[in-house]
Amino acid sequence: MYLKIDHERTPPAIAGAKSRQPLRLDPFALASGQVGECACGRQSEAKALISIVLPAKNEATALQTLLPRLRAAQPDAEIIVVDDGSSDSTVLVCAEAGVRFVTQPYSMGNGAAIKRGARLAGGDVLILMDADGQHDPADIEKLLAKLDAGYDMVVGARDWSGQAGVGRGVANAIYNRLASWVTGFFVQDLTSGFRAVRASKFREFLHLLPNGFSYPTTITMAFFRSAYAVTYEPIVVHQRVGKSHIQPLRDGVRFLLIIFKIATLYSPLKLFVPASMMFFFLGTSNYAYTFLKFGRLTNMSTLMWSAAVIVFLIGLISEQITSLMYLAAREQDSSTP
Repeated sequence: MYLKIDHERTPPAIAGAKSRQPLRLDPFALASGQVGECACGRQSEAKALISIVLPAKNEATALQTLLPRLRAAQPDAEIIVVDDGSSDSTVLVCAEAGVRFVTQPYSMGNGAAIKRGARLAGGDVLILMDADGQHDPADIEKLLAKLDAGYDMVVGARDWSGQAGVGRGVANAIYNRLASWVTGFFVQDLTSGFRAVRASKFREFLHLLPNGFSYPTTITMAFFRSAYAVTYEPIVVHQRVGKSHIQPLRDGVRFLLIIFKIATLYSPLKLFVPASMMFFFLGTSNYAYTFLKFGRLTNMSTLMWSAAVIVFLIGLISEQITSLMYLAAREQDSSTP
């Protein structure tokens, strides 16, 4: 169900000097909560070059100032706000600002909102950013400049002052190091939600992205393992408006699980080879101890060696399955018109 609007109203990005007509909202459409869309936020029928996707949950206060700044910084961009089951006036703020928006009937998560916005976006380039006012719209040009240099994804990298507290900063530093080891590339900011990415490549991994807050973790590592060019651009992060929806303990554990999931999916031997070596070392150490003290080979050493072989073979098979999966995905992508 769509919002009833005045069809003579033309978006500022297209109309230029045309006056804004009053917006007529159907309260029953707003209450239904399925899909709300303001046609005045769309571009012309030609495909938009840039689409800015903002996942929002109870961010009405921040959006009141952020959306006009976005429109001023990127007047020709398509702006899509995905309302993730907000209970405040987020929808009304988006409608009054003249941007396209979609409402979800209930909260599905930050990643789910990003995926929905990416599917709806018409641009060749996606700008993904938070709706809480932390990210500066003026930095979009810096990300796009790097993208024009030939990169497939440019991530806005925060320094220590941009971290939300000491605990969060230490945790992110650990994640960055672990992700760098898994991917084999320097990961400067694994969890940044501000990035510019080529839409076609981003959509290749939509089925892998989780619905929660760890979607930046997944997409960053997926790009690295797929040999897509990724770089970082330093940004200044402002203090967010309102309360954060991230729970450090719960979401921190989830970030780590996502890292291991991606490592298993894209580079299984990164996990299975060290595990196999550990079992082999334990078996050899146990054999050396029992042989020197008792002069015999125990069942424990044999069990450890067997586990080392089995774990290595599982990793080898997993690596082959991953290669076949990528081959099938490439063939399907090349056959798509």
